[in-house]
Amino acid sequence: MESTSPSLAPSDPLWNILNFRDVGRSINHIQSNNSLREGRIYRSARPDDTSEVAREALTSQYHITSIIDLRSTTEHIDQAKKRNAILDTSAALPQSKDAVAEPLKIPGITYYEINLNGGSFARALLWKLRWSSLSKVVALMALGYRIEAIAILGREVMAPRGLTGLGKDSLDHGASEIRRIFTVLADSSNYPILIHCTQGKDRTGLVVILLLLLLNVPLEAISADYTASEKELESEKESRMEDIRRVGLGEEFAACPAGFVQEIARHLQDVYGGVNGYLRRIGVDEKTQDRVKENVMYGSHIR
Repeated sequence: MESTSPSLAPSDPLWNILNFRDVGRSINHIQSNNSLREGRIYRSARPDDTSEVAREALTSQYHITSIIDLRSTTEHIDQAKKRNAILDTSAALPQSKDAVAEPLKIPGITYYEINLNGGSFARALLWKLRWSSLSKVVALMALGYRIEAIAILGREVMAPRGLTGLGKDSLDHGASEIRRIFTVLADSSNYPILIHCTQGKDRTGLVVILLLLLLNVPLEAISADYTASEKELESEKESRMEDIRRVGLGEEFAACPAGFVQEIARHLQDVYGGVNGYLRRIGVDEKTQDRVKENVMYGSHIR
């Protein structure tokens, strides 16, 4: 049966959730086949500001059971500030990530907050700073100036690394976070699942790339799904660029670079012997990998 276009129609209640799509449907459409189960894995930008109708549709129409939120504490706080400004409220800003996120949580959905760029990843980038810059970053963070601290890291480390370099860093230093994500993906009771970060492009893109490589989806199809995010996010590009520049980064960080998927796949092959070797290295055993496959692929495609 021929796949239909994966794009949402303007009448769809989730039209205003940027970069929202069914990963299985997208890949099936790109390949003109039905190799992946649809309605299982969704990806998007942050759904924070969506309407009540859309929030209801996530559960009643799309039957979303779980959400994997890959954002950092800084992003949650920054988003809360923007939300408060829009609502023109004088309420005090909550101080914890849980408190910031709580008002946005949809009843009936289980949330997995897994900061993909936290922990070891953040420490690895910090140690690439000069000592003088590291001291400034530590001082700024201690005083609560998170954005100013991140801007130093952005200018001196992240910008030179580029999106591809940072993607490789996420793999190399995000073992515990990625292991947690695949543990969630292995549990059939968590489906359907929505995976998102802020733009639904880089961290979400990396997780989806790992998943699709595990499912033996061809690189060309994975790349087509990844690069689709650039067009999906075009309407918000100017406002995103304000945020990107604030943390010391350039316009290339709003793009989906050509060859990104191929470079990630090459890194996995060269360093870990492929995606299966990488997942085993970080503690995702063959049994867990097979459960993930069973949850997303049709049985006849599982080997």
